[in-house]
Amino acid sequence: MLYRALADGVVVFHLGFIIFVAVGSVLAWRWPAVAWAHLPALAWAAGSVTVGLPCPLTPLEKWFRRRAGDEGYAGGFVDRYVEGVIYPEEYTGALRLVIAGIVAAGYAALVRRRRASLGPRAV
Repeated sequence: MLYRALADGVVVFHLGFIIFVAVGSVLAWRWPAVAWAHLPALAWAAGSVTVGLPCPLTPLEKWFRRRAGDEGYAGGFVDRYVEGVIYPEEYTGALRLVIAGIVAAGYAALVRRRRASLGPRAV
């Protein structure tokens, strides 16, 4: 039971991480210090999507599941819990573009706000 609960906790944390990657730049509008945690998370997620960096959370969840007596599953976290569950698999590319747009817009707005708060510069 403990290992199953730990595996479930990893799933919740993993989903939270993905949501944070998607909206962290928007959260940084309100709390600019969030950017210091979001940028490394964003870099890791981008590396995972573009060059296949392995995520340590998926093997950890699978290990806990096996210790709990459950069977593991093939593929990754997104394959199992997100694609086909939250949205149809054929929309993965479009969803990634939307998330990239949200992240870019969030940081563009943050930079604009920062520049505005500095005021005009004396030449």
